Amino acid sequence: MAAGCCGVKKQKLSCSPPSGSGGGGGASSSSHCSGESQCRAGELGLGGAGTRLNGLGGLTGGGSGSGCTLSPPQGCGGGGGGISLSPPPSCGVGTLLSTPAAATSSSPSSSSAASSSPGSRKMVVSAEMCCFCFDVLYCHLYGYQQPRTPRFTNEPYPLFVTWKIGRDKRLRGCIGTFSAMNLHSGLREYTLTSALKDSRFPPMTRDELPRLFCSVSLLTNFEDVCDYLDWEVGVHGIRIEFINEKGSKRTATYLPEVAKEQGWDHIQTIDSLLRKGGYKAPITNEFRKTIKLTRYRSEKMTLSYAEYLAHRQHHHFQNGIGHPLPPYNHYS
Repeated sequence: MAAGCCGVKKQKLSCSPPSGSGGGGGASSSSHCSGESQCRAGELGLGGAGTRLNGLGGLTGGGSGSGCTLSPPQGCGGGGGGISLSPPPSCGVGTLLSTPAAATSSSPSSSSAASSSPGSRKMVVSAEMCCFCFDVLYCHLYGYQQPRTPRFTNEPYPLFVTWKIGRDKRLRGCIGTFSAMNLHSGLREYTLTSALKDSRFPPMTRDELPRLFCSVSLLTNFEDVCDYLDWEVGVHGIRIEFINEKGSKRTATYLPEVAKEQGWDHIQTIDSLLRKGGYKAPITNEFRKTIKLTRYRSEKMTLSYAEYLAHRQHHHFQNGIGHPLPPYNHYS
């Protein structure tokens, strides 16, 4: 099994809410995210390309459940391959695990909505990051040389790249990492991984480009908390670690938007994650209290393909993207 730069074995994680409510099926061999919120993310390492995981749902192969769990890549067996999280040094106040450098960047140049950032610091995520992801995918699908190094910050962040398609914005691919990666290489890597290697979907094709939406999520403010209810729906993403009925450690995660989109409260979200992580025994309040929970926040930017074209048309000469601009009539 390949090891990440931070010394953590790579593992796939899937996170996607089920079509129903919180009691999804067990974990399967691969990780993915289904529904409005799904993404694979990596382990909580602090450097290098770490484990892949699905951030909006669960780490399972079918995509019907909800929650993100970690399982081995490639083979993705059903055993408990989750990486453990050290317990917080004390209870009560959350312990800061990882805070990427507070890099600054220009304000998003798109009308697409971005989630509010914690505190008052300037947003790091930008429309240009989504444009870069579209550039990378476009160049790959059409055989052009990959785009030049972008101008936005290259600070390291845990990140997710999510693709949705059509007017109803169905999930088309979502993979990311909890390991902080330099944004230039991280977005380049996970753009193609989420578009071409999400095991729940076939690789993307040229014909799908005009209907795509790209979202970039930068994860921040990781905190270990002692109480599994110590997080806010719609504000925090959560990552849980638990011991399943077979005595194996498992993990699962949801990005911040998932619980709110599904209309879940705290208990429904936790129980959904447990089921997505493969826990099959009855869920009691006593068992919930044994969960180790990490909460985090994210900055998110979304751009449609039409917005990408308009943005590139306007900034083509200034940015020198290094490949032919997609013609409007080709994608109309």
